[in-house]
Amino acid sequence: MLKIRRAILSCHDKTGLVEFAQFLRSFDVELLSTAGTLDELRNNGIEAMSIADFIGVPEMLDGRVKTLHPKIHAGLLGVRDSKLHNEQLEAHDYKWVDLVVINLHPVESVMKQPGIMLDEVVEQIDIGGSAMLRSAAKNFRYVTAIVQPDDYAAVMHDMRALDGSVSYKTRFRLAQDAFAATAAYDQAIVAYLQSLPTPEE
Repeated sequence: MLKIRRAILSCHDKTGLVEFAQFLRSFDVELLSTAGTLDELRNNGIEAMSIADFIGVPEMLDGRVKTLHPKIHAGLLGVRDSKLHNEQLEAHDYKWVDLVVINLHPVESVMKQPGIMLDEVVEQIDIGGSAMLRSAAKNFRYVTAIVQPDDYAAVMHDMRALDGSVSYKTRFRLAQDAFAATAAYDQAIVAYLQSLPTPEE
């Protein structure tokens, strides 16, 4: 069973995040993170690397592009038992990513703000987080995807019991939750856009 060695943390809801990150570090898990979450970790004395430093490319386009990079998605999507996938990652000096902890920006709450403009809502739509969750959930045979703080306990239980690994049963359940979360997120956006009159260019 594969151990958790590298994790991406990018959380709007930071409930229990510091304690979970400290737990991961106690298992020598390398932590990668984006701006707000990275600050939260470092302010609490937790060692973490920025996604930008990990991939070697800074955030761009006013933050629209942060994690949409093959170094992230190859590390999430690769088949660990495939000789070819291992060779390809090694050729590009890419590394496996074993765990993602992502909860998406609550775009529904933005949509409900009085007087909110379409462009303002569009800017709050999370693309990179959804993409990472979907990559991790698709590859649940090897990767763990967490979308809500309530699931930290189950993952910690597994890692304690399984010497740093997460059981297949847990990974499978969490993959269901991840796809449900991204589906609900997309559906909320669809419903919002369909509720609007077609705008003029």
